[in-house]
Amino acid sequence: MRVLRTVAQARAWRDALGPEVGVGWVPTMGYLHAAHVQLMEVARRRVGEGGRLVVTSFVNPAQFDRAEDLDAYPRDEAADLRLAEAAGVDAVFIPQDAEELYPRAARTWVDVSQLGDRLCGLTRPGHFRGVCTVLTKFWGILRPTVGVYGEKDYQQLAIVRRLHADLFLSGEVVGVPTVRERDGLALSSRNARLDAEARRQATAIPVFLAEVRRRLDGGARTREALLAQAEQRLAPGRIAYVDLVDSQRLQPVQCVERPAVCAVAVFFGGVRLIDNTVLDPGAVT
Repeated sequence: MRVLRTVAQARAWRDALGPEVGVGWVPTMGYLHAAHVQLMEVARRRVGEGGRLVVTSFVNPAQFDRAEDLDAYPRDEAADLRLAEAAGVDAVFIPQDAEELYPRAARTWVDVSQLGDRLCGLTRPGHFRGVCTVLTKFWGILRPTVGVYGEKDYQQLAIVRRLHADLFLSGEVVGVPTVRERDGLALSSRNARLDAEARRQATAIPVFLAEVRRRLDGGARTREALLAQAEQRLAPGRIAYVDLVDSQRLQPVQCVERPAVCAVAVFFGGVRLIDNTVLDPGAVT
């Protein structure tokens, strides 16, 4: 497995493969876990035996709105490399420092309008500008055949798809269903920052989302009915948002008449966790 530290090394690795070799890419911020492995497996299947699998690991400072959150983000490069190698990754691109991707002379930012107006974009100013900028940089460097993303970050995936289409980027964007732990909590690198009590409390998130789905199955369609008692159900967490949005435009809906998304962001023990569930009234029996 190759470990790439600079843009020049990453470009040289991709160039040496030639355009006929498919490349599957899994973007991460490191601290890899089972959900990342699943993304790697999907990417590998998409490019086949003759393709190559590359993982990027970069805690992107441009997408953090709070310096303390950036500093507290968990990191374990040695463990990440062991996991990636065990998963059959061909190359890992770990920029040696932030300036490798954001040289001092850089003045360009990439921003997708409207889709980032609510949910995480509303409570984290500049977050998606940072996400879109770094992903565009990686896409240009690695020129992947397929980029694979988890659906836990539903808004991010929607924005990446729009970015990919609007900029006529090559290859394909693929979403993979959220991987969950046994108690239903969505797998996330941030889970490592939860103490035992906060970890137990955080299961209120999947419990609440399951309740929203049951309400839909029971005939509820309005925002008021579906999101009722959210504060009590998610206690003692501190809610950043609980929202019901259209699955395509991510704009608020008052009544679920077509596929929608219930998305939440809640702090437990000072750690911000996100999750969502897709609500499809057409699938209700």
